[in-house]
Amino acid sequence: MAYKILIVDDDVQFCNVLGRVLSLEGYIVFRSYDIQSSSAVLKKEDINVVLLDVSLPDGNGSLFTKEIKTRYPKTQTIILTGQPDIGNCVVSIKNGAADYISKGGDIKQIIQLVKDQLFDFHKTENAALKNDEKRTETIFGFNNIIGDSDIFHDALDLAKKVSATDAAVLLLGETGTGKELFAKAIHSSSARHHNAFVTINCSSFSKELLESELFGYRAGAFTGATKDKKGLVEEADEGTLFLDEIGEIDPELQAKMLRVLESGEFIKIGDNKVSKVNIRLISATNRNLPVEVKNGNFREDLFYRLNIFTIHLPPLRERKKDILLLTDYFVKLFSQKLGKHITGITRDFEKFILNYYWKGNIRELKNIIERSVILSEGSILSEDTLPYEILSYKYKATGTNYSPYDLNLFERLHIQKVLTSTRWNKSEAAKLLNISLSTLYRKIEDYMLSPEEHN
Repeated sequence: MAYKILIVDDDVQFCNVLGRVLSLEGYIVFRSYDIQSSSAVLKKEDINVVLLDVSLPDGNGSLFTKEIKTRYPKTQTIILTGQPDIGNCVVSIKNGAADYISKGGDIKQIIQLVKDQLFDFHKTENAALKNDEKRTETIFGFNNIIGDSDIFHDALDLAKKVSATDAAVLLLGETGTGKELFAKAIHSSSARHHNAFVTINCSSFSKELLESELFGYRAGAFTGATKDKKGLVEEADEGTLFLDEIGEIDPELQAKMLRVLESGEFIKIGDNKVSKVNIRLISATNRNLPVEVKNGNFREDLFYRLNIFTIHLPPLRERKKDILLLTDYFVKLFSQKLGKHITGITRDFEKFILNYYWKGNIRELKNIIERSVILSEGSILSEDTLPYEILSYKYKATGTNYSPYDLNLFERLHIQKVLTSTRWNKSEAAKLLNISLSTLYRKIEDYMLSPEEHN
């Protein structure tokens, strides 16, 4: 990495001499002779160190230091002074200057001071990079995957074991079961975690677009290709490529992916030379690939390359134990995000979500909880905030044929609200509902209402 140095001094001869010496040291040097022109350089370039004279034609360098520190906090400033003035130096340091030095001394001292500042900058950047890596591991690591059921732990244990290798991984499971989350965790726990994790949903593109996205192209390869484009396979070099919905890939692209897996080679669209990469492939699908192979829709040789290590992710309905764990996590997540104070869910809410089929799995549960938090007016999520497809599903399961549009369902919800508001004082509730007490008792029995649902 070539560091960038900006010299700001109206002494043109000194500025040029210092600039040449710094250039010989391997730095990229910019020169300006006043504050206005130096501001333009700072705005355009990522300057690492500014060598700043105190007395400039359009202002005071000591005061300009504060502006530099405020706008460009990573940039270090060294004050240059012709005649040392302790007052100016103190002001400069208070305003954010890293150090100061006399221009009349040995120029080697200035060079050494620059090196010292860049050494400190390098240490800070490395520390920040390590913190980012740790943060990435925390966000996308296995610790972030929620589940306590046995069937889920089996999948998690397999993922942890394979993460230490470079083996291709095939994640199987329904939509919304967390395949991408598993892929990220495997990557972040592997030796490749400091390199790129690149992901693409293969079902989102046509064959032609997917080919250009994956393998890139050369300028002029087709109409609109005005410049070279690097494909995602190349972007993932030394890292991990995650192909979601790989079962949707066209057979011609399947052959190209097979070549990447077997030899690390591919050819960009419009190119005549082979490019090489070193990637780890994690793929996912909700399709039955053996059936797709049998039907001629998926290459058998590619399937065997992908199927080195297969992990089945169970649907949420087979992880009943985890539904409430995930609900608690999403309630806290969206409460914080939406600035609400939700402390829990009612028993009735719990019964509905435990009974529901969850065809969309974790993704569907996440969306439902976000919706409920948005609609909630209190600190506890009640069934009133659930969509009718979930509310009606309970009654289908118990033999009562309600549809989401059935007036009986609306009536049940309304009666339950009134009973809750009166703390199950049935006489008061009957008056508010404008029905007889005997009618209320009958409806409580018909709709299987109980005060326990809101405890």
